[in-house]
Amino acid sequence: MENLKRKLEYHYKKFDYSQIYPDPLIFPHRFTKESDIEISAFISSIFAYGNVTQIMNSLEKIHSFFDGDPTGFIEYFDIKKNKTLFKDFKHRFYTSNDVLNLFEIVKYIYCDYESVKHLFLLYYFDNDINIKNSLSFFSKNLIEIAERHCKVTPGIKFMFPDPFSGSACKRMNLFLRWVVRKDELDFGIWKSLNKSQLVIPVDTHIAKISREIGLTKRKNVSWQMAEEITENLKKYDENDPVKYDFAICHIGMRKLKF
Repeated sequence: MENLKRKLEYHYKKFDYSQIYPDPLIFPHRFTKESDIEISAFISSIFAYGNVTQIMNSLEKIHSFFDGDPTGFIEYFDIKKNKTLFKDFKHRFYTSNDVLNLFEIVKYIYCDYESVKHLFLLYYFDNDINIKNSLSFFSKNLIEIAERHCKVTPGIKFMFPDPFSGSACKRMNLFLRWVVRKDELDFGIWKSLNKSQLVIPVDTHIAKISREIGLTKRKNVSWQMAEEITENLKKYDENDPVKYDFAICHIGMRKLKF
């Protein structure tokens, strides 16, 4: 146990900001205004699946549309006028219409709630052992917003999964890590949430490394696997178990030895 703790701490310190590329986290780091960081982080996390080159290319294109001002882009976003902007844009399961609908949802959030954080806090249970219930209500509300303001397509459903369906909710947990935790990598702009409640964002890289080092015995990526890994990481940092996520992920991505 002590040996694994030393390795986890070593890799946590090694994978600092100088090691950030290639990671979608680089995009919100381009901004200093809180709303810009939040919008960029929310959008970047939603696209954080698939081949890393494709992720970075898609997000680079989207951020070029922002022209250095994500908040202003959302404020003046018009789904009809901006349709040509996203013509032929595609990212794996997301069509150009899915992306247009996503920005329509974000615009509604900022018009009615002023931020993604304020919407999330409507469903935040600070006495829960982890973020599962809050995340479920949040995702369901985002789907309801889509139903009222645009269209619920398979792509939109994929953007906002429900942990109670068994999904590991990797992209949602990634976004929460970025905005709740605070260190060289993560922003800590959502100060009302407790970082000890966060759940590790699990994908195939995290799952593989976690099985190899004994953090999980499960074979399939799921919410249950994410909870098991997180609970085991609490043995090494009870208050901030998800701090090891970036290092574990990039060890897997770069095919390094733990």
